[in-house]
Amino acid sequence: MSANLIFLIAQLMVVWLVFKALLNVLNTVISAAIAIFVIAIILSFFGFSPQELIQKISNLPQMLQQMVTDIKKFFGW
Repeated sequence: MSANLIFLIAQLMVVWLVFKALLNVLNTVISAAIAIFVIAIILSFFGFSPQELIQKISNLPQMLQQMVTDIKKFFGW
């Protein structure tokens, strides 16, 4: 078996692995996008606008910090 044939087979294997990895990433991105779309549709059905959702998400760190502070006060830490 010549070295060129071995090199070609190795290149094909690497290309196949990269292709599969990219397909997995694409599948994950599409699944996440569909999930976000479905959640947004459900929230809009219940009267939440995308702006309200973004506002709640941007206030999340402050809410978590306040919750931790309240828990510390409750336990006397």
